Amino acid sequence: MFDESPQRQTPDALMLRGFWYRALPGRQVRRAKLEKAMLLETPLVLGRDAQGRPFALQDACPHRGMPLSCGRFDGAQVECSYHGWRFDAHSGQCQLIPSLTADQKLKVDRIYAGSYACAEHDDFIWVFIPEPVAASAGFTRRPEPPLAAPRVPTFSENYKLAYLTSDLPCSVDHGIIGLMDPAHGPFVHQAWWWRSRDSIHEKRKSFEPIPQGFRMSAHTPSSNSAPYKLLKLYANADSITTTIDFTLPNMRWETIRAGKYWFSSLTTVTPITRSHCRIDVVAAWNIFRWVPFGAELLKFVFAKFVEQDRKTMEEQSEGLKNNPHLMLIDDADRPAKWYFQLKQAYLESCLTGAAFQHPIPGPVTLRWRS
Repeated sequence: MFDESPQRQTPDALMLRGFWYRALPGRQVRRAKLEKAMLLETPLVLGRDAQGRPFALQDACPHRGMPLSCGRFDGAQVECSYHGWRFDAHSGQCQLIPSLTADQKLKVDRIYAGSYACAEHDDFIWVFIPEPVAASAGFTRRPEPPLAAPRVPTFSENYKLAYLTSDLPCSVDHGIIGLMDPAHGPFVHQAWWWRSRDSIHEKRKSFEPIPQGFRMSAHTPSSNSAPYKLLKLYANADSITTTIDFTLPNMRWETIRAGKYWFSSLTTVTPITRSHCRIDVVAAWNIFRWVPFGAELLKFVFAKFVEQDRKTMEEQSEGLKNNPHLMLIDDADRPAKWYFQLKQAYLESCLTGAAFQHPIPGPVTLRWRS
């Protein structure tokens, strides 16, 4: 049975490893050029080899710590600017130490710069951040990730794709619980073409546990926003359903189906540092593909929402500077409670080696006004 009294909750800002994270938009990483990135307070250098395949290395030479992003890249190997040590771009394996003389037998191929698995999907480069090794252990050849990088779901061959990214001045915990918060819409996301504050009404949604997350079960979309009203004119209203999932570490999946028409998105809140995160929204759709400038229009809508969220997080950060006690209530804050419980269950599983114990026992219906 759930406790319905307000609960004190202070996000711990712990960043989960052992997952894929979006690093940079693909178009930002060009051949013959090194790009810096930061994920989970880990400095990275990204690039593309001569065949266009992305790679990611820790942005520090294992010799003396010089950022590899200051070095040179020839399409296959990254050269440190300090002493010319060269590393394979994908494996991180050392290929050359110029200062060695012919009679010095150091086996350079046993030396590795930190390397990370990379994948490119839906206009983004993803990087897998593994569990950390002991600081004194040094780097070896990396193991392969247990799972493939996430992708935006698609349901037909022909579709359009768009993305939006924005920095948020808050911890990943505040970014995520803001992302899944169902009650802030009437107060933060107001626009004449979306909804008004006066449209607030009671809602009931069914939720169920899924692996490492939870699902707002398929339901008819809200009737108090203009885009859904427009969609009713475009497709049979009875066939329109929305499904929303949240999965660790930071992913919100949304799918809208209307007969042969569909819209899907994968939104992530990526931890950069303990006090800074980034929201990335990637959407795919075959609805209204004939509309001129459809992608630009959708990006305008997303940009409006993301900017409203960013401004809210910026204002909230002022109130959080003195680390106040925070409280979560039922039912509107139940998804936030689930997030913290899922996160704790994952950390306990990693610590003990035991199987992940899902904190959500079964289906439940939540009620709130928004």
